[in-house]
Amino acid sequence: MTDRNLPPLTLDPFVPHLFEEDKFHDECGVFGIYNHAESAAHTVLGLHALQHRGQEAAGIVASDGEQFHSHKSLGHVSDNFNSQPVIESLPGNSAIGHVRYSTAGGAGMRNIQPLFADLSTGGFAVAHNGNLTNARTLRHLLVSKGAIFQSTTDSEVIIHLVATSTYLTLRDRLIDALRRIEGAFAIVALSKDLLIGARDPLGVRPLVLGKMSDSSYIFASETCALDIIGAEYIRDIEPGELVTIDKDGLHSSKPFPAQKPRACIFEQVYFSRPDSLSDGKSIYKVRKNIGVELARESKVNADLVVPVPDSGTPAAIGYAQEAGIPFELGIIRNHYVGRTFIEPSDQIRHLGVKLKHNANRGELEGKIVVLVDDSIVRGTTSTKIVDMVRQAGAKEVHLRIASPPTTHPCYYGVDTPERDKLLASNMTIAEMTKHIGADSLDFVSIDGLYRAVCDADRDAETPQYCDACFTGDYPTPLTDKEQDDAPSQISFLNETQP
Repeated sequence: MTDRNLPPLTLDPFVPHLFEEDKFHDECGVFGIYNHAESAAHTVLGLHALQHRGQEAAGIVASDGEQFHSHKSLGHVSDNFNSQPVIESLPGNSAIGHVRYSTAGGAGMRNIQPLFADLSTGGFAVAHNGNLTNARTLRHLLVSKGAIFQSTTDSEVIIHLVATSTYLTLRDRLIDALRRIEGAFAIVALSKDLLIGARDPLGVRPLVLGKMSDSSYIFASETCALDIIGAEYIRDIEPGELVTIDKDGLHSSKPFPAQKPRACIFEQVYFSRPDSLSDGKSIYKVRKNIGVELARESKVNADLVVPVPDSGTPAAIGYAQEAGIPFELGIIRNHYVGRTFIEPSDQIRHLGVKLKHNANRGELEGKIVVLVDDSIVRGTTSTKIVDMVRQAGAKEVHLRIASPPTTHPCYYGVDTPERDKLLASNMTIAEMTKHIGADSLDFVSIDGLYRAVCDADRDAETPQYCDACFTGDYPTPLTDKEQDDAPSQISFLNETQP
């Protein structure tokens, strides 16, 4: 989502939070359910569990076998799907849902998913997690042939590619469309009699399969969305796999060119909820393992280990256990922070971090403290947290980060600043330490991260995960970015067609 200048005073509830944490934001979460009498209600619950993946907007499209019904709104799931009349307006045995934090396309009602269109094959709805790295190129081509776009999100390209495909069945049209796109996608799609789940050949973004009865199946971005509705986790959708569910059951195929999988490693570090599973492995245990590796690589003789809540907590526990240093909640998080409309003076902005975090002076005063967080992006929050701990009387503050330095932006569905805004891209660790105000600063190594996640060092020739935000090693073409760097190459796309 692009940055917007905030006015001195605003009552717009959808303006980004004045004191928003300096964290990466995943673009969205998806959920789909087939053949359940309470499909809409279960989708609402599933989206509640996935709310951490997107807080800007939520939407549901349901099918009763003949007609489609939709409800979409800006804001949180609980703000918009909070009454029986809303649920009753979404009748049907199948539904898909989406929670969004915009990267491609920006904010606004017209970009809320699931997207829906009436095609020659009938109604079709799609919800997409990820970013397409050739979306703008494809959009120019489609517009030049007469396509009329209703949104500015890259996901609408999928709808138009399906609509213009010459294949006969919806399934084959969707496969044809997905073969033409580059980048990352985990999608759920709905027709009047089909639920489809698909994951890109690299498996960058997650998608899992669950089951509630002999004929009721679920797709979701994470297993925590299965837990909330009491569904059984079956397995992860495999990279490059397309699963179709209809009245005859589940049908799986791999219609895309085979590639070595490279799932997003930052899902393990931050995006996924710690109570979710990835390929059957606990995200919580992986994050503790990262803390263990961090302690082995950069132990400090300290009095206590303190997490920056909540994302730094599992790694801090692992660090404390490995280092043999007491773990304490030296920072308390306020979980009931709403939006603020205070005039954003410099002084108020400086105090803003205390809306969410407050130092626990009784534990920190006079102590040598190891602070553990998951990542550093711009460094603004880290600077304020370190200062807050010092003001509470800490003798020394040593900052440890449970990921390698973030040096490159993501183009696969994560809201990241441009490279010149990433602190680690512009400073050495020594310079970052001074800038943040810590006594020392260290990051887990890339090999340490891999050992925590998959019990092996990083394979430099064929990496096991997508780690481009740490290494700059992007696993797919970046067509739109390359054309930005050489605009003359696509001038023909903007020419008026006769």
